[in-house]
Amino acid sequence: MKDVKGLVALITGGGSGIGRLMAFDFAERGARVVVWDLNGEALALVEREAAERGLSIRAMICDVSRREDVYRQAEVLIRETGPVDMLINNAGIVSGRPMLETPDELIEKTVKVNILALFWTVKAFLPGMMERNSGHIINISSAAGLIGVRGLADYCASKFAVYGFNESIRMELRRIKSRVRTTVVCPFFIDTGMFTGVKTRFPLLLPILKGSYAAKKIVRAALKNKEQLIMPRLVGSIFILRLFPPAILDMAAGFLGINHTMDEFKGRI
Repeated sequence: MKDVKGLVALITGGGSGIGRLMAFDFAERGARVVVWDLNGEALALVEREAAERGLSIRAMICDVSRREDVYRQAEVLIRETGPVDMLINNAGIVSGRPMLETPDELIEKTVKVNILALFWTVKAFLPGMMERNSGHIINISSAAGLIGVRGLADYCASKFAVYGFNESIRMELRRIKSRVRTTVVCPFFIDTGMFTGVKTRFPLLLPILKGSYAAKKIVRAALKNKEQLIMPRLVGSIFILRLFPPAILDMAAGFLGINHTMDEFKGRI
């Protein structure tokens, strides 16, 4: 398990949810953590709690959906804090509506935040990692990045894209024998408020994950240089089901109640 003491770790969407939990976990391990978020009040609370606990967490307002904002804040971060050693692409939003009921603007926002932002952050920080021949990029996808779910067309599309993006970057780094590592994370629903109201038919098989549990698993996966983390393990059966005709996958999804998970969704953007 690698030592992150003194390393700079940037977490997008770090003002709340699992981003916030990961920030404190990395900071407690001695990393110099930077969190990006749009919510200034949440960022202020993170910095205040970190100071009270004697931890190194710097908060910066950044709209990761805006390429110019990402590049500008990246320059400030590198100049004032140092090169980024670990990039955790965690920021994400969900609309949670049937595709035809989702406003165009919300579809565009989902794509910008959930996938396009990864292009901007990786382009901002990967070159430096490659020059140093060290670093780690953690991309948060989803179980919904492996199987389509009713009411999540835009979210699923963006998270499928995250999975493919991570795989392509991993292949590019492997070809040049770079020591920069990547990890893709595909969790089932997490109880952070983003998916308030979602249901699961079989809680023992497909539990709604606790935020603290998910954050710890992601941090440990990064420390162990795992290339992929799927939570819970049953989600990994999707890869096997895809070997069969689509009707088999649809039947399995129906039996597990996957297409009813969003029936009582409330959530938040």
